[in-house]
Amino acid sequence: MDREKLRDLQLERLKKQLKWTLEKSFFYQKQFEEKGVSYEDVQSLADIAKLPFLEKNMLYRVDSLDILTMPLSGILRFNVMQQETGEITKFYTNGDIAHNVEMMTRCLVAAGITNASVVALQGDLSDSRLLDIQYALEMIGSTVVPMGTDYRQWLRLMELMSMDTLVSTPQLIMQLIIQLQATGKNIVDYPLSRVICCNTQGVQNPMQRHIQERTKAQVFNLYEPAELGTAGILFQCEAHNGYHIQEDYYYPEIVAFNSDQVISEPHQMGELVITSLMNEAMPLIRYRTGQAVMVEEEACSCGRTLCRVTTPFSFM
Repeated sequence: MDREKLRDLQLERLKKQLKWTLEKSFFYQKQFEEKGVSYEDVQSLADIAKLPFLEKNMLYRVDSLDILTMPLSGILRFNVMQQETGEITKFYTNGDIAHNVEMMTRCLVAAGITNASVVALQGDLSDSRLLDIQYALEMIGSTVVPMGTDYRQWLRLMELMSMDTLVSTPQLIMQLIIQLQATGKNIVDYPLSRVICCNTQGVQNPMQRHIQERTKAQVFNLYEPAELGTAGILFQCEAHNGYHIQEDYYYPEIVAFNSDQVISEPHQMGELVITSLMNEAMPLIRYRTGQAVMVEEEACSCGRTLCRVTTPFSFM
């Protein structure tokens, strides 16, 4: 999509999201009242700077039902995730799941997955983020092999199926490598050509180089902290030139560290702040991710017009 048309779409969706949020969410009603602003104050994308930030720790302190915009009868999926910082609960409507699956489908296609791919999913399918990946793979038509969390099942399925793609966290991937090694086998002897890492702690994958060296496979990264509730917001394409943002679903800002100042100059490093544009059950308004990035709007060689975020290590 042309960048100007994309901005028009973002503004249209942002206004609807803010109106819905302030009418339905008790938490945001209090937040906006304390700031002295209303959804009517946002008439341009730049006006989003008038709104309060959502800090990460707030999501662990506040009752998730206060953020929820509808009765539980309107919820299709409920997910509780245990994190080092505490427990977080996410609710999803049918529309939320559909949007997440669409975003995830884009992520997987950008990584080269097709209907001929055989994809192993390593992890607990009670995690909503992994369910989105499975549904997206089935939308593409790929063969899906749920691996679970038991290493004995991993080893058995590695022998049964010729999987060309592995979707997992860096930690579980390393456990698989070690378990194979313990049985006298090497992961490079299997036909893996692609590894998709779901990173919960940060945009960057600190184990990427090691995983590439051990698997001899191409590594793609997804950013999936529990607070976002999905793994499809940021993704890498075949160019590996930073991370594309799903801008028709999330509006990105770059904010100066330890400040409320929005950075508008290009190629300036700051903290990534995102605002949901289509979330129904649990909107995220100006959520501070804590991730240090800068935005690139130049056209990507892959042809996608979605902007990219890069970090000092994006080109490793």
